Amino acid sequence: MKTEDAGATTAARHVRRRSWRARACAAAGWATLATRALQAADWPTYGGDYARSQVSPDPLPGRPVESWKWTSEHPPQPAWQGEAKWDGWNKVYDLKPRQGFDRAFHAVIAGDRVYFGSSADDQVRCLDAATGKEQWTFYTEGPVRLAPTLHEGRAYFGSDDGCVYCVDARSGKEVWKARATPTDRRIPGNGRMISAWPVRTSVVVQDGVVYTTAGMFPAEGVHLVALDAKTGAEKWRRVQNDLPAQGYLLASKTRLYVPAGRNNPAVCDVQDGRRLRVVEGAGGTYALLTGDLLVFGPGKTGQLGAVEEGAGDQLATFQGNHIVVTAQRSYLHSDTEVTALDRARYLELARERRRLTTEQSALAKKLKQAGKKGAGDASPDDIKARLTELGRRIDEATTALDRCQLWKVPSAWPHSLLLAGDTLVLGGRNEVAGLRVADGSVAWRLPVDGIAHGLAAAQGALYVSTDKGAIHRLGAARSR
Repeated sequence: MKTEDAGATTAARHVRRRSWRARACAAAGWATLATRALQAADWPTYGGDYARSQVSPDPLPGRPVESWKWTSEHPPQPAWQGEAKWDGWNKVYDLKPRQGFDRAFHAVIAGDRVYFGSSADDQVRCLDAATGKEQWTFYTEGPVRLAPTLHEGRAYFGSDDGCVYCVDARSGKEVWKARATPTDRRIPGNGRMISAWPVRTSVVVQDGVVYTTAGMFPAEGVHLVALDAKTGAEKWRRVQNDLPAQGYLLASKTRLYVPAGRNNPAVCDVQDGRRLRVVEGAGGTYALLTGDLLVFGPGKTGQLGAVEEGAGDQLATFQGNHIVVTAQRSYLHSDTEVTALDRARYLELARERRRLTTEQSALAKKLKQAGKKGAGDASPDDIKARLTELGRRIDEATTALDRCQLWKVPSAWPHSLLLAGDTLVLGGRNEVAGLRVADGSVAWRLPVDGIAHGLAAAQGALYVSTDKGAIHRLGAARSR
């Protein structure tokens, strides 16, 4: 490993930072964006919070410059190299990779430290945020595929060795280690000897409890476990035998959202892990939570689905790879463009269209029964007239949805998306770009080493992680 120090000065750290919990609640819709804008924030978990919102209140410099670059001796070793080229049974071509959670060393940041795990050499590392110099490393017995979670001075993470670790965030010394399943059995996996129940979801720490999963083969049992955050002692365990668990967990105060690789996420009760439902959609490990709305994908063809709390069916679908949501706007990111939408109006119309469509479906079934005993009092002609009216109103709602678009611009950076202050940051091949949220115009473009699959932002700096094992810190230019 090596660090290239460009000699940039550290941003001032006297700005008040809020606690992790306040930041997580804000992103999930429990605090206002106005409050967030007044406070500087760390980036203590992937996506910045357990909603995986990819939103930082801290603005970036007008034109960031590279402060340093850290480079691994070996690139990331993803568990899944890519999707099949086509689905012959369903005649779907140019399939999207749906399990891209470990294509880069995703960084998390707290105070003056940067942390990340490695699927190449089984370590978690801590760097100095100002210089990129290595502060400590911690070895596990298998690849660490997902970013650590930072909470109250500790770093929590899982490994393909089937264990969950808690280490002191400042020194890297182990606090506790817990095997996530009762049995330690090793099998070959990705050219390595790993646990038959690897930890391939992230770790969530909330209200003194650590949540994670172990296992990716349903026939072997996939474990959702809760551990005591201080000691690692088991609090409860649930085993599912129908879905895998791979990707970053999401959480609200009452729910855990468990990504299931190429399948659809499961929604579980945070108190005991009881499964509440599996949502409808096209699968994938990308997901975010905004208020009571779960958005996930990208499915086989780059489609995101939105499901409301308590519902199994989808409220809306979007053609795209990623989405960032604020109180007023949603920014939809696809292979070729970025679109800004009037969020409130779009959701209002989407709910109305779903209500109309549900009524239309029920009436169509009723029409088939017309004339039969028990079909109801309405005549077939009355039902047909109502169906015609519903069709007209559904068309009107669909047209109005199209008018919710505020702006749309072309994009050559399809691999990642983040909002920092008033700048949308897009990750591409060998480049990242900053777009102005007002109109989507390009504010700046900067080179990086590889495909920018990972973006994080904290205290006015941007961290870019690539498929070549590079982590770039982009911040303010050095003062003269």
